Amino acid sequence: MEYVKNVEIRWSDLDPNFHLRHSAYYDFGAYCRICFLFDNGVTDNVMKAHSIGPVLFREECFFKREIVFGDKITINLKLKSVAKDCRKFSMQHEIFKNDNTLAAALIIDAAWMHTRLRKIITPPEIIIKSLDVLDKTEDFIAN
Repeated sequence: MEYVKNVEIRWSDLDPNFHLRHSAYYDFGAYCRICFLFDNGVTDNVMKAHSIGPVLFREECFFKREIVFGDKITINLKLKSVAKDCRKFSMQHEIFKNDNTLAAALIIDAAWMHTRLRKIITPPEIIIKSLDVLDKTEDFIAN
């Protein structure tokens, strides 16, 4: 399933050079990931009921083109890798401006953490199913 999210740039997203500040790219990526989970039934209530939440190990952004106020932003989300038990996974976000210009690529490595035990665990079936339906990158790896 293709997942694309539109994002609107706010004045507070800009830096003193009047383009998107670097940390806003990471905020947009987090927003896209959480929207994907919620849109696929993995809400905060589901995560609380299972005492589980996502945790980041690495987040890296490759900046290609500057984004300025007024640009139309879309983010696509793809699964880059997943462990066989789905405990750990990687995702790729491509951030486009004005429909077709790649402005940035964001990659994260993450896992599912039990919020009380504070350890990485296999997620419940609802999370596994949501990851399974997400489009995969061309270099997708199932470990």
